[in-house]
Amino acid sequence: MEIKVCPKTWMVESFLATAFCCLPLGIIALISAAKVNSAFHAGKYQEALEASKEAKKWCQIAFGTGLVCYVLYLFMYGTAAFSFL
Repeated sequence: MEIKVCPKTWMVESFLATAFCCLPLGIIALISAAKVNSAFHAGKYQEALEASKEAKKWCQIAFGTGLVCYVLYLFMYGTAAFSFL
């Protein structure tokens, strides 16, 4: 008998990406993260693995998008601040 462990849910990372990085993409990551436990407890291990991969992908996309937006914001704010000097 093979004992399978629940794949990583990425729930905490998804929540942090939603709160601090990119709301729309973070919500997609949260939905994917919620599917991991549901699929695992329904006995669909392969589906749980796929949902975990999707949640990880959307967390990374949300984090990257948020990081790019913050850098652009800082660049524009810095450019505007120095234009008045």
